[in-house]
Amino acid sequence: MSDIEKIKKLRQNTGAGFNDCSLAIQEANGDLEKAAEILRIRGVSKASKKMNREANEGVIAVTGDENKTSLIEVNCETDFVAKNDDFIKFVKELSEINFKYDSDLNKIKSAKMKNSQTVDENLVTIISKIGEKITLGKIKTVSHKNCLNFKYLHTVVKDNLSKLAVVVSLESSNKSEQFKTFGKQLAMHVAASNPLALDSEGISNDIIKKEEELVSEELKNTGKPEEIVKKISLGKMNKFKEDNSLLNQGWVMEPKKKVKDILEDLNIPDLKIKDFFRLKIGE
Repeated sequence: MSDIEKIKKLRQNTGAGFNDCSLAIQEANGDLEKAAEILRIRGVSKASKKMNREANEGVIAVTGDENKTSLIEVNCETDFVAKNDDFIKFVKELSEINFKYDSDLNKIKSAKMKNSQTVDENLVTIISKIGEKITLGKIKTVSHKNCLNFKYLHTVVKDNLSKLAVVVSLESSNKSEQFKTFGKQLAMHVAASNPLALDSEGISNDIIKKEEELVSEELKNTGKPEEIVKKISLGKMNKFKEDNSLLNQGWVMEPKKKVKDILEDLNIPDLKIKDFFRLKIGE
């Protein structure tokens, strides 16, 4: 095999650049397996140097159907790379793996991809090739018995990749068009309104505590009597809980009504919002 043929084969197997392959083959005295190992080690070194950078761009990939839907966030440094063909190909295959393993991160990282290398190994390779920090972000698989999932993708980059994605899961024996239309609209509502929980009781104590601290700081130097400050604080906290709980939010399609009012208007007795998940790049 000529040197040029070796370089072509090594490039095909590793995705590394022409010069890197040429130097690795020289260092390995023509041994392709050894050259590939040299490139892998160099790739790990390059990748590790990039991991202290910010990676707030990327895409959300959604895979699945109305019974089981998986989402995965893959971050990079620039929007330019988020549209790169190699990055998109990697993320699409990664999304299928995420679906297969129900968003189990440990299984995902050690899973073999089509090139017989693990996800972790391919991550190092693509970081070295593209030259940016790339990380796996939040992941989620939504699948509930007797439920249908509805998804919404906003700012689509390509196919099943977007900048914002939502999945809502509704439980009901009713599978009418009215039910399905509500599911699609609810996914759009969650995308726009970003609720923290289904109801106010579901908002985590840590979030409530942080908001109380912010409200307290805001009212600290107003000069108002303590009793008045307490009433204002209580009002602000009630408003915060209402604005951030899905059932109490104003319905995006008809803001004068709350989501819970729309549920009543549908008159589907066993309809329940079982689950919802919203992912946005950079949040």
